[in-house]
Amino acid sequence: MSFVESEERQALRKAVGDLGRKYGHEYVLKAARSGGHTTELWNEAGALGYLGVNVPEEFGGGGGGIGDLAAVCEELAAVGASLLQMVVSPAICATIIARYGTEEQKRRWLPGFADGTVRMAFAITEPDAGSNSHRITTTARRDGDEWLLTGSKVYISCVDESQAVLVVSRTEDAKTGNLKPVLFIVPTDAPGFTYQRIEMDIVSPDHQFSLFLDDVRLPSDALVGSEDAALMQLFAGLNPERIMAASFAVGMGRFALDKAVEYAKTRQVWKQPIGAHQAVAHPLAQARIELDLAKLMTQKAAWLYDAGDDMAAGEAANMAKYAAGEAVVRAVDAAVQTHGGNGLASEYGLGALVAASRLTRIAPVSREMILNFVAQFTLGLPKSY
Repeated sequence: MSFVESEERQALRKAVGDLGRKYGHEYVLKAARSGGHTTELWNEAGALGYLGVNVPEEFGGGGGGIGDLAAVCEELAAVGASLLQMVVSPAICATIIARYGTEEQKRRWLPGFADGTVRMAFAITEPDAGSNSHRITTTARRDGDEWLLTGSKVYISCVDESQAVLVVSRTEDAKTGNLKPVLFIVPTDAPGFTYQRIEMDIVSPDHQFSLFLDDVRLPSDALVGSEDAALMQLFAGLNPERIMAASFAVGMGRFALDKAVEYAKTRQVWKQPIGAHQAVAHPLAQARIELDLAKLMTQKAAWLYDAGDDMAAGEAANMAKYAAGEAVVRAVDAAVQTHGGNGLASEYGLGALVAASRLTRIAPVSREMILNFVAQFTLGLPKSY
């Protein structure tokens, strides 16, 4: 592992940053406040191949790894043009299908992931399960050669922009109470599948939904991979999710910090720019240190995952997500404080980041559950829950 990214990765970052600046944070905020979406940015990023850098070349992708996709996610967020669904569609769904899908599923879905024409949501969280995935009650039962899927999900991102949802269910004959997940690709226009938007106080063009599955009839080939290997398939997607969430958070923190630094260099109240005062400079310097540390752990997690070490990648991905969530919250807070009252004025674009950055401590896995993971699996302490 090198601490210096390859020239190809650095060139990718520059090109993606140039694309993001073409749209900018104002474009994202305008879409969010008007109830719209960032469809134009998504489509152009897809057409340029940036959304499919991790899809195998034989299916039209770039043939890279999750580290390449994370770089794309970070650089878009770093210029204020973030795409939340990158954390889900190309990272979780495309990864699971590429690793475990049937040849037919790969041919059907991966080319669309590669060019961004396919968008897929991911549904695991349930109203009564929360972080306890062993309590998932969404159930699949066989009906001849087909499946019937019944249950509900909550806080599922971007369903209204997706052609399908990768749903985590369990088989009806799981009698032990332990999770035996099965993964299904469910078209969003399937009979019996409905969804309802959850109103949020976050300013974002990417919306959250509750899902309701009422005996949704699915063909046999809607089941992803092997029914018995579904647990491995699930974790194959959750590690990339954490890596991408960390990259998303680091990028957001970089965006806020850049705005704060520029303001601190140019804003003059007494005889010199406010950035000359340690009360302003030190929190920004601390934010830079914490963001860089989080980025390094994210890159380590991506490297381990791309090297095929899923166990080590899981530990690093959780640590990266924790570090990035903490770093972005402090970076945004420091940026707002640097701007004073202007920090919450719409003109400066920082107020919308306060709630958005806070969410990174909660989703896709809470900081408390990460601490539980590290305590149990890294430190070897007794399980606390």
